[in-house]
Amino acid sequence: MSNDHLQKAVFLDRDGVINRALEHAGLPYPPTSLAEFEILPEAAAACAKLKQAGFLLVVVTNQPDVGRGTLKKEIVETIHAEMCRRLPIDRVEVCYHPGQGASECDCRKPKPGMLLRAAQELGIDLAQSWMVGDRWRDIDCGHAAGCRTIFIDRGYMEELRQKPDFSAGNLAEAADIILCESKNH
Repeated sequence: MSNDHLQKAVFLDRDGVINRALEHAGLPYPPTSLAEFEILPEAAAACAKLKQAGFLLVVVTNQPDVGRGTLKKEIVETIHAEMCRRLPIDRVEVCYHPGQGASECDCRKPKPGMLLRAAQELGIDLAQSWMVGDRWRDIDCGHAAGCRTIFIDRGYMEELRQKPDFSAGNLAEAADIILCESKNH
């Protein structure tokens, strides 16, 4: 497939980008039930603007609590069904591996496996695509896949390892950056 026919996408981390992350000790954690799942107020309009501009929206999320046995896969799938019902998401890629040295996979961010798989299956041009996330793993993953990156700074107690292309306060600001930059290219 030539690059003329490839689509552009915005890869979105889930917790802290689409929905409110639960914070403990300065780090974000996923909701553990549908009741705790709260889509951020700006997410719907931001996703709609990106879709109207022709971007595929692909959520890429590490959910290691499933692999660690502390969260049921059914709960994550229920949350994703609700998210996809309320937002114009084209695809959800999930890494359920436990991480923390307990698993070696190609999909757990910061590795780019989820982005590479979605790109191959959906015909996405990674060089014309974006990764938006609120943690260092998201930015490193986007760089590894060859995407441009936007860091949503939630003030967590962790350092970035690579510099993002842009920083934003939330998904609405990130969408504005993507739309502005897309017009300039």
